[in-house]
Amino acid sequence: MSAERSRFPEFYKLSVTDRVRAIHERGWLSAEDYQALVSGEHTLKINKADKMIENVVGVMGLPVGLGLNFLINGRDYVVPLVVEEPSIVAALSSAAKVVRGAGGFAVESTEPVLIGQVQVVDIPHVAKAKAALLQRKAEILNLANSLHPQMVARGGGAQDIEVHIHARPEGGDMLVLHLLVDTRDAMGANLVNTMCEGVASLVEQITDGRVFLRILSNLTDRAMVRARCVIPFEKLAGKGYAGEEVRDGVILANEFASIDPYRAATHNKGVMNGVDAVALATGNDWRAIEAAAHAYAARGGRYTSLTRWFKGPKGELVGEIDIPMKVGTVGGPLQSNATVALNLRLLGIKTARELAEVMGAVGLAQNFSALRALVTEGIQQGHMTLHARSVAVAAGATPEIFDTVVERLVESGEIKIWKAQEIVVQVRKEARGAAEGQLIPDQHACGYGKVILLGEHAVVYGSHAIAAPVPLAVRAAVQETSSGGVDMMIPRWGVEYRLHRDPAHRDSFQRSLGIIFDTLGLTERSVRIEVFPNVPRAMGLGGSAAMAVAIIRALDQHFKLGLKDEEVNRLAYNCEKVAHGTPSGIDNTVATYGKFVLYKRGAKPDDAPMMRELKVPKPIPMVIGISGKESLTAKTVGGVRAAWQRDPELYERIFSEIDRLTLQGVDAVQKHDLERLGDLMNICHGLLNALRVSSWEVEELVQIAREHGAIGAKLTGGGGGGSIIALCPERPDKVIAAMRDAGYQGMEVNIG
Repeated sequence: MSAERSRFPEFYKLSVTDRVRAIHERGWLSAEDYQALVSGEHTLKINKADKMIENVVGVMGLPVGLGLNFLINGRDYVVPLVVEEPSIVAALSSAAKVVRGAGGFAVESTEPVLIGQVQVVDIPHVAKAKAALLQRKAEILNLANSLHPQMVARGGGAQDIEVHIHARPEGGDMLVLHLLVDTRDAMGANLVNTMCEGVASLVEQITDGRVFLRILSNLTDRAMVRARCVIPFEKLAGKGYAGEEVRDGVILANEFASIDPYRAATHNKGVMNGVDAVALATGNDWRAIEAAAHAYAARGGRYTSLTRWFKGPKGELVGEIDIPMKVGTVGGPLQSNATVALNLRLLGIKTARELAEVMGAVGLAQNFSALRALVTEGIQQGHMTLHARSVAVAAGATPEIFDTVVERLVESGEIKIWKAQEIVVQVRKEARGAAEGQLIPDQHACGYGKVILLGEHAVVYGSHAIAAPVPLAVRAAVQETSSGGVDMMIPRWGVEYRLHRDPAHRDSFQRSLGIIFDTLGLTERSVRIEVFPNVPRAMGLGGSAAMAVAIIRALDQHFKLGLKDEEVNRLAYNCEKVAHGTPSGIDNTVATYGKFVLYKRGAKPDDAPMMRELKVPKPIPMVIGISGKESLTAKTVGGVRAAWQRDPELYERIFSEIDRLTLQGVDAVQKHDLERLGDLMNICHGLLNALRVSSWEVEELVQIAREHGAIGAKLTGGGGGGSIIALCPERPDKVIAAMRDAGYQGMEVNIG
């Protein structure tokens, strides 16, 4: 009987009263709750609403529906859902039914830990303050726990501390103490805030600083839920579609969301359709849960999918979700809203962790339902079309040519990024009648991101480097306005500012833009520049150079300045000097020309660099791993320079060895000798590590890549965080999946 308690065939055909009676007869509702639902006595009354918030004038109702068929960790659940959007409840129940037939959801969770933050400024010695806080951890925790002894008695309370140092934009550092608090079954916001307030004076005493903010964080990534389901492809068949087609379509749709933040936003909204409905039904703060989920989705520096769907070893469809989920089952809402208490009893959970696990399963089920619907509605065009659409996005196809690129990609039968890039170039050339070799003949100017295969840092000191463009670009468009100034907008980053005409009043972000406008004599023009970056910021992929090139080309096209590539490159290099101090010039060169090159800077600052295009017999399969930690190139370059000045003989030997490896790499690249190239990459990474430009995130990514099949892996670019490249002639998807499992981002590219 227990195996069928959440199954209610044709439940939707019953009247409301009969539905309530049916769940009562199955044992989900007590007699008292049955009467409350039938009579409507559970609904919020105006006098109680008046005690919940200010200025009450009425009560707004929302439907309470039931998600049926859920089997989670071997146990049946009927899930209450408060939602106004049609189809969510039915779709969720249908998805749960499919998963139930395959064994249900397997879910696990971490302890319900909430983070409290104590911000400290005006500290005379930040590093000493950090060490002192960690040394006196026990004292801080004891003080925090003395404020809530009952929580400690229930097995919770403050468990640990972390100390983080952040650079302030105007200079100096701030220190942030993280108080990690296990709040057990409580939501815990007030509890954690009280603890943060309570330890503030002690923190000030220890650090000799000034405490400013003391408040919880809603990025609850210490209270995580992972849900998983495995569905044999046979169970996906229906409505005229083969199970393999549905499986592959779901995987490809998820791939689209993993690489495109515009798709990911809608994809994750589908996840939250289910999660938020349970949060509302159980009296939890759905706004905090939403904030945590979306912040977590962007943790790698680029917003991406919360879920993963992939093919298992037996051809089955495997789905996983990792999501922060800090919820509560005790506290104010239970006393103030009778429906919340009734819903929790109906759900039958015993702890907040169990509720979080149910919500994780609901989020994965809702995502599966949405993807299956999308795939089966569009599958008549074939799953190759869906794959082609995601590949076209990755290749940088802009809206005006997107459909044409997809059509030709499907016709070619080569659904690969390198093929899509070829088609993009061809379509753009046809559309604008551009000459052979012109880079981006469309209405948006473009600068390419890059990876350095071999030679970074040494290239600053006259050594060679091998670099290649990647299918990540920054686009820019210019429009004249009547605003009376130069306005800059980067919608994806939330950046919007006006360029100050006086260079003395420009901040660091404006100086590069100011160089461009001053050099081109456009400072007095009234324009709006919109920038669309697909290169993540400060991740060692040449984003600043790509942005400079995109803006210069956009201005060149709009004002018909007739700039040559050399002029674009030179001006972008001047912008790079603002961003990085002593750049090698390789980033702006690749961003400008978009070619796979062997590069060596000129002997003198004004000398032209040596640049030789490398021809390869076929593309080189790589995976880019993105750490999510910003790579501050100016800082790492400065650190290497300081070390070189202390011991030039030692460091020039390292630079010379990197140069020798790089020149050997030219031969390996041109002969497509991937084993040799992989060895050279591994050795080069070791030398870069000796220069102290790596980081623990980079080292972890390199290790993950090598353990999962990469024959070579190394950091790329400035280091100190940023990204790595991994040479993956086989199963790049396995490397990417391992990176994502560890909390990083990965993408497959073909170089050359």
